[in-house]
Amino acid sequence: MQSYTKAVVESSCEQAYADVNWDELGFNLIPADYMYIMKCTDGENFSQGALTRYTKLQLDPSAAILNYGQGLLEGLKAQRTKDGRILLFRPEENGLRMKMGAERLCMPSPSLEQFVDSVKQTVLANQHWVPPPGKGSLYVRPLLIGSGPVLRMGPAPEFTFVVYASPVGNLHKGQMSMKLVIQDKSHRATPGGTGGIKSITNYSPVFKPISEAKSSGFSDILFLDAATGKFIEEASSCNVFTVKGNVISTPALQDTILPGITRKSIIDIALSFKYQVEECLLMVEDVMDADEVFCTGTAVGVTPVGSVTYQGKRCEYKTGEDTVTERLRARLEAIQIGTAEDDFGWTSTLNQA
Repeated sequence: MQSYTKAVVESSCEQAYADVNWDELGFNLIPADYMYIMKCTDGENFSQGALTRYTKLQLDPSAAILNYGQGLLEGLKAQRTKDGRILLFRPEENGLRMKMGAERLCMPSPSLEQFVDSVKQTVLANQHWVPPPGKGSLYVRPLLIGSGPVLRMGPAPEFTFVVYASPVGNLHKGQMSMKLVIQDKSHRATPGGTGGIKSITNYSPVFKPISEAKSSGFSDILFLDAATGKFIEEASSCNVFTVKGNVISTPALQDTILPGITRKSIIDIALSFKYQVEECLLMVEDVMDADEVFCTGTAVGVTPVGSVTYQGKRCEYKTGEDTVTERLRARLEAIQIGTAEDDFGWTSTLNQA
């Protein structure tokens, strides 16, 4: 496997870039050449995996992932710097979050070392798919699924870990800011459920309300807590922040809110800038009264919110230059693309320029 990996990486190095129109890059799947795969049986640990050409997975119709939704996903990005290096951003955090989710769903998970190594191998094997500086990033998607067959409801007897990748541009390409609507008829997560982990089952239940919101001209939904309907939790796939004066607020983590890695990073950056950061119960009124609102996530990065609509009332927020949002976004992006000193130790270089 190691010799195969070396051959794949050396072959990838010979080609600077894949044949892609980088200027037109959106957030759609363009499968990179190689993926990483590793398997284990229930009660055992994952052993050494291997790179293979990107291909379809073979699954039994009774696989636990297909019948009972036993699966987790992660997402992280690799960026190319102006001097040709490829940087990976905080993969250890994704590995730790997957371990937390796997415990919740009764699955074994790769060790932290295995997780990070598999991500690095996948990126290096597909390094010619990492867009040129300023054109996008290589989105890396680790999956952990119950691939073994089951009929009676319960954990799978076999599990598969896969890492694949795709070059992507901006998720909201062409939009300077997001237009959000607060939804009080459906909920993303419920107390005691799986909203705090990246369970595969968290996402399709919001497809319908998101589709309805987009047909009405909104970018996404801000979901309220299911218990009281008074507190903002998050959007469909990203965390939310408000800015009021020198105070930056975000919903406190609980089992209905995903512990976003971009969220965590922005909090640290904000504190380094001497802002006051509050992780709290964020009421609807707090959002409607804010100076600025922004969302964070691997896909959205740090994206300003131009407006939030609730029960027919629309509030607009400051966006663009000279905003707190832009200051935070610029700092995070500069670290991720290597144009600023990484004082936090978040990035790792995968190749030599």
